[in-house]
Amino acid sequence: MIRSYKIVVKGKVQGVNYRYTAQAKAHQLDLTGFVRNMHDGSVIAMAEGEEENVHLFIEWCNMGPRRADVTEVHAEECDLKGYHTFEIKK
Repeated sequence: MIRSYKIVVKGKVQGVNYRYTAQAKAHQLDLTGFVRNMHDGSVIAMAEGEEENVHLFIEWCNMGPRRADVTEVHAEECDLKGYHTFEIKK
């Protein structure tokens, strides 16, 4: 079943290629949505796809890329938006 999640990641997640590696992971898992840096230093992602793949993406978000230091991940299910790709937003 297709699910949609809003994921907020906190810690040292900016300036460590988090968005680019998140996009690569999302493509690997056949997810759509986006990832964006926030002004408070966190990263937000919207991910849509098969439930199992979204959960694998959330697990990856808890680690992130090698240089990241993730301290908190909050994921909540939300309504489907119907994204067509997984983008990095500025």
